[in-house]
Amino acid sequence: MQNRKLDLEGALIARDRVGIQDFVLLDAYTSETAFLDNLKKRFSEDLIYTYIGTLLVSVNPYKDLDIYNKKQMEIYMGVNFFELPPHIYALADNAYHTMLSEANNHFILISGESGAGKTEASKKILQYYAVSCPSLAILDTVRDRMLMSNPVLEAFGNAKTLKNDNSSRFGKYMDIQFNAQGDAVGGHILSYLLEKSRVVHQNHGERNFHVFYQLIESGEEDILRQLGLEKNVQHYKYLAQGECSTVSSINDKNDWKTMRNALSVVDFDKGDIEHLFGIIASVLHLGNVHFERDSKGSATLFGHAELRWVSKLLSVNVQVLQEALTYRKIEAKTDEVLSPFTVDHAIYARDALAKAIYGRTFNWLVNRINHSLENQDPSRKTVIGLLDIYGFEVFHVNSFEQFCINYCNEKLQQLFIQLTLKAEQEEYEAEGIEWEPVQFFNNKIICDLVEEKHRGIIAVLDEECLRPGDATDLTFLEKLEEKMGHHPHFVTHMLADKSTRRSLERGDFRLLHYAGEVTYCVVGFIDKNNDLLYRNIKEVMHHSKNSIVRQCFPSTETEIRRRPETVATQFKNSLQKLTEILMAKEAWYVRCLKSNDSKKPGHFDDVLVRHQVKYLGLMEHLRVRRAGFAYRRRYDVFLQRYKPLCPATWPHWRGLAAEGVETLVKHLGYKHDEYKMGRTKIFIRHPRTLFATEDAYEICKHDLATKIQAKYKGYRVKGEFKKQKEAATKIETCWRGAQARKEREKRAWAVKVIKKFIKGYMTRGQAKTTDNSEYLAFVRQNYLNRLKQNLPKTVLDKTTWQTPPPVLTETSELLRMLHYRLMVRKYVRGITPQRKAELTLKSITSAIFKGKKDSYPQSVAHPFVETRISEDDINIRVLQMVRHERVKCSSGEV
Repeated sequence: MQNRKLDLEGALIARDRVGIQDFVLLDAYTSETAFLDNLKKRFSEDLIYTYIGTLLVSVNPYKDLDIYNKKQMEIYMGVNFFELPPHIYALADNAYHTMLSEANNHFILISGESGAGKTEASKKILQYYAVSCPSLAILDTVRDRMLMSNPVLEAFGNAKTLKNDNSSRFGKYMDIQFNAQGDAVGGHILSYLLEKSRVVHQNHGERNFHVFYQLIESGEEDILRQLGLEKNVQHYKYLAQGECSTVSSINDKNDWKTMRNALSVVDFDKGDIEHLFGIIASVLHLGNVHFERDSKGSATLFGHAELRWVSKLLSVNVQVLQEALTYRKIEAKTDEVLSPFTVDHAIYARDALAKAIYGRTFNWLVNRINHSLENQDPSRKTVIGLLDIYGFEVFHVNSFEQFCINYCNEKLQQLFIQLTLKAEQEEYEAEGIEWEPVQFFNNKIICDLVEEKHRGIIAVLDEECLRPGDATDLTFLEKLEEKMGHHPHFVTHMLADKSTRRSLERGDFRLLHYAGEVTYCVVGFIDKNNDLLYRNIKEVMHHSKNSIVRQCFPSTETEIRRRPETVATQFKNSLQKLTEILMAKEAWYVRCLKSNDSKKPGHFDDVLVRHQVKYLGLMEHLRVRRAGFAYRRRYDVFLQRYKPLCPATWPHWRGLAAEGVETLVKHLGYKHDEYKMGRTKIFIRHPRTLFATEDAYEICKHDLATKIQAKYKGYRVKGEFKKQKEAATKIETCWRGAQARKEREKRAWAVKVIKKFIKGYMTRGQAKTTDNSEYLAFVRQNYLNRLKQNLPKTVLDKTTWQTPPPVLTETSELLRMLHYRLMVRKYVRGITPQRKAELTLKSITSAIFKGKKDSYPQSVAHPFVETRISEDDINIRVLQMVRHERVKCSSGEV
């Protein structure tokens, strides 16, 4: 689209059409309605990204947009954050270059509701780094493994929920390690709170983890046969509960191929893959293990086929496994007693084993991926962390998992506000601007309600899980009411007023989170928090010959007698460590929003988006980011854009940028309270001031463009003329040079010829040598040419023959004789018979009179000359002698 080419300030002129690209520039910045209107206006133009300062807001369009290709990546590489329209590539690129220039660690926090596009955003950032970072063979391997870890973790950790077809049911934090040159050289993944309960139970309309369906629906026949599986999801209890095995947006067959290929790229060997699929199949078989009640009320196994497959796939003894699932081992001093399970206890033990096997295998999978991504270079590295964490969840029925997930969001929101306030305050202090306190909702009170030692909900839950006696979910609720009865953010059925009590069941408690009220059902809290697995079952798993299972159930675990930490405590501690990790890094944020619940392209649900804006704390972040000043830019950037508005700064400002900005804003008439001058930046308090400046720049730009065009066209024409003139001069120079060289060559040749001619002339009388050979040849040729033009025309012509040079005397004589012979031959051939008779007569006459006439020699010398005379010229004596005869012919040569 055309508006994608506009930079942040440049897009201000199109704000009526595409909205504001940075929410900080909204005039009515405290208005949630104005915030939503701007978001909706941009969404309608397929502009799904908007800034709040350096925070990126992303709205899921539920359709493909052509904004993630390689060309787009190249556009955003190495570009200033606000130089181009908002994009996730801009955030990723600026985090990367800031990390390189400042040599410190950063992290990108991606948050939002399930289905808002967090996982896709994480993928886009990874893909951007894979393309934009320097490329070497070993680095390509690391990046390929980083990218291909996603399909593996999605297959084993994602599932279809009511809100999202590809919902991450675990939290993921990934560190990408870079060396000093900016090469991605390693990575490390931390996972948080996998929703193990999904392995054994799914709500209607939901699915188990993707890998189960990929294996059943798309696994090869020989693999399924080795695993004892059938191509029918309905045959497996752990997969059929949700009655939603097929989803139109999920292609299990393609995902299976992608996952299998990814396992190879991430460096899983054939044995690991076989053991991994064996564990997945064993979980499905375990779900089909059925128990019945015997006459004594104890659980007994109904059918052994499924259990035998479990024992085969896990490589454990079938009798020992059966005993572990139907009896509990009780140790009393030195004795061991087997206590039979009831059917309910046996089902609990079976499901606990299934969850433990899957959950620990998932952790092993993450560790195995980390091993393949491990950086071997011990030198110091900088990192960019990528946190893709669960979004705030509110279902019709919210259980222990939603409680932990929403507690996680509370902690991250608290961290988010702290880091934002810290960063904002540090910028003001660095620029010498007085900090103005910002009012915002501090959710520390809610975090304390959940995690406070000895008094928080987690502490009460742990106490109830660990105390002897019959602890139940309801006794846990009673303890909460006892300890937190007066807390403003906690309410139960018993503590609520009449109007609120109607919306609460007796087994519910409600927390007033920063994002809104959430009602939790306490059913299952005790069991899920304990997550107990009987010791004898752990011992059975430890003796497995499946290498993965044996690693997941180490011997040290069975030797430790003290009770392990509860799930909530483990999760609280891991969040504390995560907070410490993040506090040591510079923060960047991506806030993902769902445009609607029905995944309909182009539909913007105002109520749903408003709710997400509220619980993501976007308005609080906007208020903190504004902190009195809506706009801030470095002096050089501000001056570069708006310097045409002041004659003193246009076209060039020769002094300091800060002084130029001061001159500019005074010329524009900024009031003293509308702006502040920091050490490196100008701070403008109200957006309307910036808009007025931008509008003035837009008017000025047209006049300026005309002048620049005229100057530029003149410059172009002048430049073109100069080029043509230079080209003509070069051509003339080259031509003249060529002509001069040709003339020089001619003269050199002429001198050479003349020299040879003179030498030849001087030695013409000598024998043929190298000096006179050419001259003699010339003489011969010249003589022959002259002779050719001046040959005698008749045989009687004795004087016309050319005088030959000495070298051709003999040749000339031969040629003359040949020529005369030729002329005689031609003459003879041309004589008629009559003429021949006459000549014969003459010859006879000549013989008769030879020697008898004084003039004979002369007459004979010219035998062919016409000698007839008239009668008047005949001698009288001759006439007297002839007398009466008539003279027909007379000749003076008789």
